[in-house]
Amino acid sequence: MQELQITMLGPSGVGKTTLLTAMYEQFEKNIGFTNLQLTPDEDSSAILQDRLVDLKSLLDVFEARGRVGIGGTEAIAGPESLRSFKFGLGKKGEKPSLQLNFRDYPGGYHQATATPEEKTFVKETLKKSVAVMVAIDAPALMEENGKYHEKVNRPQQMKDLFNAAYQDLDSPRLIIFAPVKCEKYLKDEKTASELSERVRSGYANLIEHFSSEKLSPWIVSVITPVQTVGSVIMTRIEPDETGNPHFYFRKTRHDAEYSPKDSEQPLRYLLRFLLKLHLDQRNWGFFNFVRNWLSLDAHLKKAVDEFARGCKTTTGFAILKGDKWLNI
Repeated sequence: MQELQITMLGPSGVGKTTLLTAMYEQFEKNIGFTNLQLTPDEDSSAILQDRLVDLKSLLDVFEARGRVGIGGTEAIAGPESLRSFKFGLGKKGEKPSLQLNFRDYPGGYHQATATPEEKTFVKETLKKSVAVMVAIDAPALMEENGKYHEKVNRPQQMKDLFNAAYQDLDSPRLIIFAPVKCEKYLKDEKTASELSERVRSGYANLIEHFSSEKLSPWIVSVITPVQTVGSVIMTRIEPDETGNPHFYFRKTRHDAEYSPKDSEQPLRYLLRFLLKLHLDQRNWGFFNFVRNWLSLDAHLKKAVDEFARGCKTTTGFAILKGDKWLNI
């Protein structure tokens, strides 16, 4: 089975695993009448199921936990021991024909103390990934005029990573800016537009880098806000003695249930991008298998097409650049 790699970027505690949990739990409810299924492997299923139980049993008021800064993922036995989340994608009732491998790694891998092996691993992971999901802590970006954005989301470090990995790029890549914990900022078109604009300004250096002469022909970037719980709202921030912020949330009602929204949108954009690569006739090196994957089965191609056409482009969602790689 062919494997497609997607890199997860974002600080510890920003919500990468919660985002994957929402994608996993809500996929079946969002595929409509298409003939697709998304199946995690045993290890991924166990981890995501535990996380799902936690999310469904949230207290009325709770803190979004996680250490500030990049560094939550550990690889005691080196890069090859890093955890990844694997999902089989294919037609319902059949063995998956493509594996989506979501990779994460410790933030220390791109610091001065990183070993040559670790630095090489980061570059190679990004180079081999057809897509990168940049998880964004929306409250840190939005509250108090973005006071905690640099401290929590670390946008300059994100830019440095791409700068190191995307040298001499010669094939298309999809970058998904995915604000999470963003329920408060998607109440209406006005607040959603404010969130979208804040993403553009908060990651202006990275977005400008993607528009450089060498990268612009190959980069596709989109904004896909995901309400990863759906039934909560951010209420207050309490900085600790070191200045690190603690964000507190409350349920919209005492009996409000876990109900994420738009968690399938990153996957819709990914499949829309893959379908475009399939339709393009140029030679894309290790992406060539995408063309072969969809060419083998007309029914699978039709299902991917139906699902991909559900991409949102309003109410906080936006295509920042590279729309030619999404036109199907």
